[in-house]
Amino acid sequence: MAIYHEGSLALQDRLGVRDLAAHVGRSVGEGIKPVAAAFLELQPLLVIGAADPADGRVWAAPLAGVPGFVRATGPRRISVASGDTSTSPLATALTTEGTPVGTLALDPRTRRRMRLNGTLRPTPRGFAVEADRVFANCPKYLQRRETYEYVPDRSPGEPLRTTELTARQAEFIAAADTFFLASVHADGADASHRGGNPGFVGVESPRELSWRDYPGNSMFLSLGNLATDPRAGLLLLDWTSGTALHLTGEARVELTPERRVRFHLAEVWEIPSAVPLRWSAPEYSPANPNQP
Repeated sequence: MAIYHEGSLALQDRLGVRDLAAHVGRSVGEGIKPVAAAFLELQPLLVIGAADPADGRVWAAPLAGVPGFVRATGPRRISVASGDTSTSPLATALTTEGTPVGTLALDPRTRRRMRLNGTLRPTPRGFAVEADRVFANCPKYLQRRETYEYVPDRSPGEPLRTTELTARQAEFIAAADTFFLASVHADGADASHRGGNPGFVGVESPRELSWRDYPGNSMFLSLGNLATDPRAGLLLLDWTSGTALHLTGEARVELTPERRVRFHLAEVWEIPSAVPLRWSAPEYSPANPNQP
């Protein structure tokens, strides 16, 4: 599979970073190197992005467990012991053969992250992903959380489903320092990370958010996807209580001097106690801009 499609290439050309993106793209492979396999087995959290096969809506969702619940089981395959995903907005996608998925393993303790995109295959304990793209990202805008505690008796509550944000949810988003973005294109899906100081996500109304697109690695994988297909999913986590706030809708890039993404909300799922992890307080990334 080509590293970049027409959406990413068009943005790279418009912003004059095509050569830089080509250089960065050399780090993208199809196989899982030993260092990547070792990294995966240490992680208690995996974020997955996909489109629901039933209605096409795009979501990002968390999966968590004791380290080792996600591991490399082949040169191009990871296996995930996902447990019960019936309360997830991606419940159907995670049990459907051939679903294109993007996965992101992120370690706040070390500010390291790894993305693996491919095709899902259900297994007796969860699912496997056959990889077609594997690469690491730089630690920019990733908040450090020094420790975590696994909370085995925490289980997901019933989802609260609405079509716009409540006042409490809007306050939660406005105070967030991290979210995850799922996007799709004709050949697959992707899950990526966005971070900044609290306030970096603006709540414009109960059905609209926006955020600045901070300078990154110039690949424009997520924004390239949105340029060709605006469907998107956002995931925000309460790093203490484990509550997951899932948003789905459409996102569009505004190529103004201060590049910005505007997200129009279609549906919200709030799932209490979705993640059985309790993380320590964040140490904000020194790369975060002071202003959102």
